[in-house]
Amino acid sequence: MATQLQIARKGTISKQVKLIAQNENVDAAIIREELASGRLVIPANKLHLKTNLKPVGIGRALTTKVNANIGASSIRSTIEAELEKMRVAIDVGADAIMDLSTGGNLDKTRESLLAQCPVPFGTVPIYQVIEKRNVEDINEKIILEVIEKQAKQGVDFFTIHAGVLKEHLPLLEKRIAGIVSRGGALLAKWMLHHNRQNPMYEIFDDLCDILAEYDVCFSLGDGLRPGAIADATDEAQIAELRTLGELTARAQEKGCQVMVEGPGHVPFNQIEYNMKIQQEICHGAPFYVLGPLVTDLGAGYDHITSAIGGTAAAFYGASFLCYVTPREHLGLPNADDVRTGVMASKIAAHAGDIARGFQGAAERDKKLSTARANLDWKVHLAESLDSKTAEKMHIEACKEIGLDKLPAADYCSMCGRDWCSVRINREIRDAIKLSNSTK
Repeated sequence: MATQLQIARKGTISKQVKLIAQNENVDAAIIREELASGRLVIPANKLHLKTNLKPVGIGRALTTKVNANIGASSIRSTIEAELEKMRVAIDVGADAIMDLSTGGNLDKTRESLLAQCPVPFGTVPIYQVIEKRNVEDINEKIILEVIEKQAKQGVDFFTIHAGVLKEHLPLLEKRIAGIVSRGGALLAKWMLHHNRQNPMYEIFDDLCDILAEYDVCFSLGDGLRPGAIADATDEAQIAELRTLGELTARAQEKGCQVMVEGPGHVPFNQIEYNMKIQQEICHGAPFYVLGPLVTDLGAGYDHITSAIGGTAAAFYGASFLCYVTPREHLGLPNADDVRTGVMASKIAAHAGDIARGFQGAAERDKKLSTARANLDWKVHLAESLDSKTAEKMHIEACKEIGLDKLPAADYCSMCGRDWCSVRINREIRDAIKLSNSTK
């Protein structure tokens, strides 16, 4: 069976394209053209499509999407805890889920998550490659076996760190944070131990064959992404990016869909350049960025530093934002952290779509603002990105002023009735209408 990319290049429109076009109110022909050019991907494993997957398109022709990372560690968490994180993430609008588990039964965890995951699902296969062995002991055969096993389970996109080359490693000497990517660090250790080239790079054509067979999308990992703003846009990062550009073209030639992962920690003034150089080097393939975080000082609040960078990234060229939770750099996130992280990235993605003038992006804002101006609490809360949290807060506010139900209030507890500008403004509008009608 042909891949989504191969179908698009033949000029035909798949069922998945039609569904995405309908959901996003975009002409299906435009999506097909972007898919055929490699500027858009639909991560949709053929086996996941047969169960519960609702396809999602990622590319600049569509709204900016958000991914939520979950996963058990060797220290804590359970399959049920990860299922709860996934449910919370999807409930608040995550467009994709990545399982980054490094502890517990990896196969069982992945199987359980996929069985309940209606959105694109990704993994980093190198984690399972070294699950029960030292990194020095892995070989090409083991890598291919793990990747094919995960493809057969229905995984929709793989982070593959094939762009970190042996000749890039000396470029890290001046870095503060070195290699912060787990996949990148593991492969660097393997290369130094064996004095050989990255095995992911060496067997890249074989990887393409497996991914094309199941229509799994490449997410070419940025193993040398900066983990400190002082390391941003350095020679090592750009050297790897150029290799990713080469691999993007090779994978697309073999009928594979490709998106490219990006930084990381990037000062705000460098975000535009990072987005544009990726588009240039990687032939317009969708850019999937972690944040980026615009300062290193936000420990405990990195969902905010990430959202600031994510808004700019979405405006300047990113198609896919990987969320960052408040617990980033500090520990494994819980369900509340996941909810907070997804919401921060959803706000950033939506703000970016508004800023770039994406069709209809501001219509929901206008609807909410109209309801707010009319003190229509029901619509106001329903149109909020996180309506459950908004409603909870406003119910608490109503109780402070002695009301049980929101629709009964014509002011909020922030200002009180006499000082409420929204209520006063409504009185002014009504007075103007009455005055105009009597003229």
